[in-house]
Amino acid sequence: MVKDMTQGSPRKLILGFAVPLILGNLFQQFYSLVDTVIVGKFLGVTKLAAVGATGSINFLIIGFCMGVCSGFSIPISQRFGAKDEKGLRRYVANSAWLGAAVAVVMTALTVLLCRQILIWMRTPSDIIEDSYRYIVIIFAGIPVTILYNLTSAIIRSMGDSRTPVYFLTLAAGLNILLDLFCILVLHMGVAGAAVATVVSQAVSGVCCLIFMIRKFEILRMSRQEARPQLKLMLRLFSMGVPMGLQYSITAIGSVILQSAVNVLGSAAVAAVTAAGKISMFFSVVFDSLGATMATYAGQNMGARRADRIRQGLRDANIMGCIYAAAAFVVLFFFGRYIAYLFVDASETEILNHVRQMLLVNSAFYVFLAFVNIVRFLIQGVGYSSLAIFSGVSEMIARSFAGFVLVPAFGFSAVCFANPLAWIFADLFLFPAYFWIMKRVEEYFDGRRVQL
Repeated sequence: MVKDMTQGSPRKLILGFAVPLILGNLFQQFYSLVDTVIVGKFLGVTKLAAVGATGSINFLIIGFCMGVCSGFSIPISQRFGAKDEKGLRRYVANSAWLGAAVAVVMTALTVLLCRQILIWMRTPSDIIEDSYRYIVIIFAGIPVTILYNLTSAIIRSMGDSRTPVYFLTLAAGLNILLDLFCILVLHMGVAGAAVATVVSQAVSGVCCLIFMIRKFEILRMSRQEARPQLKLMLRLFSMGVPMGLQYSITAIGSVILQSAVNVLGSAAVAAVTAAGKISMFFSVVFDSLGATMATYAGQNMGARRADRIRQGLRDANIMGCIYAAAAFVVLFFFGRYIAYLFVDASETEILNHVRQMLLVNSAFYVFLAFVNIVRFLIQGVGYSSLAIFSGVSEMIARSFAGFVLVPAFGFSAVCFANPLAWIFADLFLFPAYFWIMKRVEEYFDGRRVQL
């Protein structure tokens, strides 16, 4: 049920752990993609733009919640690697307490402020009401978002990357059925797509929770172990919040860029929405490799195996580069045809924009691979706070594109905003990685008192 990643071939372990994550993320992107396809095909380009206009603010808030949950799992993976079962259970219990608190606070704040945020983002007047109807439901579902991401992160931290995929597959099928039912039968419009997303994620979260309780004997804790403990909560907080802020800081740049795109009009918003969905689908391998490296690095940090961490980084980067090249080839030849899933063939201007954005982004995928792999490895080692600066680098790059490049060069500048952000992040991450590993090795060798 659990997998020890401190022994055996790093390449085989990383690949074996990543493949189920890739499948799970593909399913997650698939039902997100189905949302977009159904909205675009059955409700029209304007409704598609309305959903797309919420993408950056959605990433800002939901990304924070996901980052917090991933951060909570790092001490758990480290305790697992150190074979400290009692400490592992205490961290799991305290992550649940903190997760509940984050869910309450984030839901209240975002539901109250989401309309004003859309106004600040200069959302076009013809789509702002539909944008609000969609995103307010997504924000109301933050508790189930945290439930799924926290439980699945805990399961993965102990080496089981397969089980969350099974429940996510179930949720994907349910989401598609609910999309069709809510939009075509109940005529709920874009709100129906949001309801389908929230309900399906709730199902996958509950399934993960039940599985954890029933199947993981290592997590069967005493009343004493389940009690809130301030020291452990502070440790979890110090790991989770920086990871959440990293997502949010990165997303601030996306919000600024989205605001610049909104000024270009609904057609540009629709093009960015379609291209973004396709690009996210192709990027799941990078996301999965990153999540794999967080668990791998966390367990090997607990086992005091710096050599395995270094070897794992090399192997993961090689995998990322090979896939980046393959993804570019596919999008070069078939990107325009994939865009037909979202936009009618008659929308030639939008289709041309979609293809342009896909080609530019995929040409720089290798830098995205490095961002995910190196950043998550740094977080797994325990330096979540330092990894925030990679998010700051991305924010600066996207903000520069939004404030300066897009007004000057139009849609072409939008296409180069993400590659610019990835390169900026890598310029920080690689020096940070070498500095961190030097400190880790000195600590393991007894030449450093603390990390």
